[in-house]
Amino acid sequence: GSLPLQGHVVRNWKVRWFVLLQDKLLYYKIEGGKKEPSPKGRILLDGCTITCPCLEYENRPLLIKLKTKTNTDYFLECCSREERDSWALDITGAIHAGHPVQVQELHRMKNSFKLLENISLHNIVERMYDSSTGIKLTRNLDQGNRYKETFTGSALVDWLISNSFAVSRFEAVTLASMLMDENFIRPVGVRSTEATRSSDPSEKFLDDSTALYMFAESSKKNTSSKEEVHFNISELSGTIVKQGFLVKQGHKRKNWKVRKFVLRADPAFLHYYDPTKEDNKPVGGFSLRGCLVSALEDNGVPAGVKGNVQGNLFKIITKNDIHYYIQASSKAERVQWIEAIKPLT
Repeated sequence: GSLPLQGHVVRNWKVRWFVLLQDKLLYYKIEGGKKEPSPKGRILLDGCTITCPCLEYENRPLLIKLKTKTNTDYFLECCSREERDSWALDITGAIHAGHPVQVQELHRMKNSFKLLENISLHNIVERMYDSSTGIKLTRNLDQGNRYKETFTGSALVDWLISNSFAVSRFEAVTLASMLMDENFIRPVGVRSTEATRSSDPSEKFLDDSTALYMFAESSKKNTSSKEEVHFNISELSGTIVKQGFLVKQGHKRKNWKVRKFVLRADPAFLHYYDPTKEDNKPVGGFSLRGCLVSALEDNGVPAGVKGNVQGNLFKIITKNDIHYYIQASSKAERVQWIEAIKPLT
């Protein structure tokens, strides 16, 4: 699949097509909407160590870090926690493929639940406050309100794991729930506040990128009207239904670029982002109301499509008759996107 990779010489981000083999991770350049036949590079997995979650980049929270036995660092960025954890699990399995005892130990650690002995919640909170290594506080939007100095549920879970306070996400959620029960942190916004009413203790804290929390002693929420926010809140406040990397044809130059697509409902919008950019702002998007979405056959290039495309095409026509041509990485992925978009049109 497609993932942004940080360059070694020029520390910029380029989208590459990755193929995981038993002993190596190959990556290919993507040109004209298809991967080149020869790999651009390879990451040898023998003696490699993996860090996931990796929180070395504040504005890229979904990274996987691979360090080879020659001490070369590779940073791969994923679209969602689910995609990141899936890649990390498969890469970890390949790294330890020749060591079945280590694989069994990894599964035991993942499936076990054992909090650290004599754990101090006060110590965790002190570490969270640390200006250099603590959890990063950001402004977040929820239901038209803007909250200062908040963090998401998934960000806290990632932080607890990366700082060795927990081994698994289940352990981290339990720790986070304890922090909330002891009034070290509190929920803000609709999703996290409603979750606290759940009768199931394991569901009171949400390992979710849309659930907001803040330190309990932080100042009250700061809200701002829609006019004061520099982008359209209504477009970006919907529930994320699906996200992933797809290849999109440009409107002017008709070239193909990998974009991160985010599908939202209530309101229904499809936004796309440039994964090589440092900011997290969409470079385009449109309302799905009144749109038509359909698969395009692979035998022959349809009118309006330029270049030697790889296939698995689908088309979205907006109610303003703007045509978007998009490629998925497989027929199955194309079907998943079409089925996710159709109910929102």
